[in-house]
Amino acid sequence: MDHRLLEIVACPVCKSKLTYDKDKQELICKADRLAYPIKDGIPMLLEPEARSISMDEGR
Repeated sequence: MDHRLLEIVACPVCKSKLTYDKDKQELICKADRLAYPIKDGIPMLLEPEARSISMDEGR
């Protein structure tokens, strides 16, 4: 994941900053507790593609 992209990408739901989870290949929105998958190097920033995450997982 390109760190320059992380500086400009935002959650499509609330526009918050996203954090990168390298192990799970996901972008995490802590505000909405959503994880957006990264498939073949492309972030899937669509709400229906996201999965809900627990409070512990979103830290």
